[in-house]
Amino acid sequence: MAKIIAIANQKGGVGKTTTTINLASFVAYMGKRVLVIDLDPQGNSSSGLGIDKHKLEFSIYGVLLGDCTARQATIETRVPNLFIMPANNHLSGAEIELTSSVDRESVLKKVLEPLHDKYDYIFIDCAPSLALLTVNALTAANSVLITIACEFFALEGLSRLMNTIKSIKNLDLNKELDVEGVVMTLFDGRSSVTQMRAEEVSKFFGKRVFQTKIPRNIKLSEAPSYGLPIMQFDPKSTGALAYYQLALEFLTRNKEKFTPIENMSKLKVKLD
Repeated sequence: MAKIIAIANQKGGVGKTTTTINLASFVAYMGKRVLVIDLDPQGNSSSGLGIDKHKLEFSIYGVLLGDCTARQATIETRVPNLFIMPANNHLSGAEIELTSSVDRESVLKKVLEPLHDKYDYIFIDCAPSLALLTVNALTAANSVLITIACEFFALEGLSRLMNTIKSIKNLDLNKELDVEGVVMTLFDGRSSVTQMRAEEVSKFFGKRVFQTKIPRNIKLSEAPSYGLPIMQFDPKSTGALAYYQLALEFLTRNKEKFTPIENMSKLKVKLD
């Protein structure tokens, strides 16, 4: 049975997509069968994993509207054991089209049911909003992974997300929904501001905060333009090492057996 994890924060630029791509890639490479669902109309998880989002025959948009099945829309990536259900800008119209649907908050949950026995983990990359698509993700998920950028007012607006999670539970849409954890991104250990923001997050979320912090790293920013996760773009970079550590911590928290990566340099893919 797959564990479904929504990666969310209504604030943009906090590393949701970067974390989705790279955490999923490392978890898959270490032996777990993983599906990424791109639920952001920008389609950045899709392009970041090498999918040409402008040439899609099937996508999550079609799945939500019943025009194709989840399996038809699933594409294999260049990472072993990693698959993606991609998105493009057509998805932006889904919220309007789903508004009149019965159980509109549960459409994603229903279409994913046939996939539960096909994957170990399903990561949903949410759009930077708390609109209907994100509500669908939270209704379908077992837990929420929150990414927080330590550069900014880290906790600003998070009360809305926590209230949305509470509402999802109280409205019986998903009583079991829980916070998987909190990942701090854009971390600069030399900055007093960053340290202060990190302390704020730790005080608010306590043990739910992952010990691994993701640094600001230029290679993490460059990798998506090549359609590669950081493990295949520059496996020796500080960004790659950080996401590998996050994957180790994630799998350990979930009490999983996994195969550690002995030689990171072998993961690098030659660019055309």
